[in-house]
Amino acid sequence: MKMTPRGKTVSLILRRTLAATFCTVAAGAAMAQPAERTLTIAAMTSPSALDPHFHSTNNNNMALFQIFEPLIREANDGSLIPALAESWKVVGDTTWEIKLRANARFHDGTPFEAEDIAFTLDRLGKVPNSPGPFTPYARSIKEVEIVDPTTIRVHTHYPNPYLDYDLTRVMILSRKIHAEATTAQFTSGRLAVGTGPYRYVGFTLNERLSIAANPDYWGPKPEWARVETRYVTNAGARTAALLAGEVDLIDGVPVHDVTRLQREPNVKIFGTDSYGTAYLFPDAVREQAPFITDKQGRPLPSNPLRDRRVREALSMAINRAGIVERLLVGQGTPAEQFAPPAVGDRAPDMPPLALDIAAARKLLADAGYPNGFRLTIHGPNGFFASDGEVLQAIAQGFNRIGIDTAVEILPPANFFTRATNRDFAMFLTTYTANLASNTLRQVAATRDPATGSGPFNRQHYTNPTMDAPLTEALRTMDPTRRQQLTTQAMQELIRDKGIIPVFYLRVNWAGRSDRLTYEPSPNWYTQAQFAHPIAP
Repeated sequence: MKMTPRGKTVSLILRRTLAATFCTVAAGAAMAQPAERTLTIAAMTSPSALDPHFHSTNNNNMALFQIFEPLIREANDGSLIPALAESWKVVGDTTWEIKLRANARFHDGTPFEAEDIAFTLDRLGKVPNSPGPFTPYARSIKEVEIVDPTTIRVHTHYPNPYLDYDLTRVMILSRKIHAEATTAQFTSGRLAVGTGPYRYVGFTLNERLSIAANPDYWGPKPEWARVETRYVTNAGARTAALLAGEVDLIDGVPVHDVTRLQREPNVKIFGTDSYGTAYLFPDAVREQAPFITDKQGRPLPSNPLRDRRVREALSMAINRAGIVERLLVGQGTPAEQFAPPAVGDRAPDMPPLALDIAAARKLLADAGYPNGFRLTIHGPNGFFASDGEVLQAIAQGFNRIGIDTAVEILPPANFFTRATNRDFAMFLTTYTANLASNTLRQVAATRDPATGSGPFNRQHYTNPTMDAPLTEALRTMDPTRRQQLTTQAMQELIRDKGIIPVFYLRVNWAGRSDRLTYEPSPNWYTQAQFAHPIAP
């Protein structure tokens, strides 16, 4: 991938040392403030780092999109709106022209420039130890041509109908500020310098994030002078803090509290169906997998999850409707594919996934496991509402078909690191995207670091029958044909049970009705930009 400035080809990375006079944004820095309002939030999950390219996951992105910005922003209704790009258009099957915002500056005063785009795109694949890289979003880009200071043309290796969507996920850095930046320097705050509406003030992992209004923001004036986010994994503690008036807003509202909080005179629920799917990911690849033994705890000669009949049996043992009705109190929908109803390019007319204990037992017997086996399934704790309880309910279903199933839940940071290291036979997590094709390429497509395919394919699942139509869909500009191909890929994934969808998430926030209103995000982002103060 190259950058072509005004017709001259140069290396994509522009190596420049940080200016000696660089001034770190710090707590207490003098700035002209908007109305002196402080927003206090109790959020469920802390970001694992403040490097905007370290881990493409909701808890990181929701925090960092307040400090950094993409070229194009995804609105809560799914539309794409200008951010650092004022406009964009397709000028050829492999060329997009983008007009850049001329008046944007980074928080230290450094101008946003066209050269920053190529620098940012190149950095995506070079962040050490990334548990979920952003590389798929730049997979198709061949070079960035600078036409003039506010115009670039992005040339792709092949047609990419989703380039504008891809660019909504990439937060832009400065080649001058961030040329040698490390993840640790971002997380310490030293280089947590973006163009966004809020500036870094302080961060303590798993405890708090403090940000303040950017007085020089190019866009609408931020509505909060300061935003204090406390990370509170305990759902009851978040609710108690809201009712006591200690915080203005909470996310991850416990499903059992939704109805009760709706009756509180000073509390309002802000909810929406999300783009997220909760799913199980079995290890269908390795000959031997951890956390699987016979009933006596002895190693099995081969990994039973490699057999599609076993994966089908596990899917049939899950009472999806019961999980939604009883554990989630209706705050969700049983899943029948790996994309929820809010996603526009999901496969149409997919049948419900069956609950059939007798058929599941027969499939196990046909696969050579009439007496079942022993399995431990893993999941995060405090990553989405009722996650631990859902995992227990799934284990109960597996036990009913003769698979002795234990559950282990872990803090999210530890869980995702271990999942990436392939430490588990099967785990429960979520993925959120407003395109089914993107969910498939990120999570289910065969991993390929060269193209950026499958960065969240933590079990290294591979299925050429699914990959082929998906790859073609991602290069097809005709929307009708693209939908046919995406549907074909989704149908094959669900037939093979390479991923086992469980339910679609409904996400809820609760706020003090005398202090704010909140725009619920189907991406389940908790951000100051979506909170609007009630006029005094």
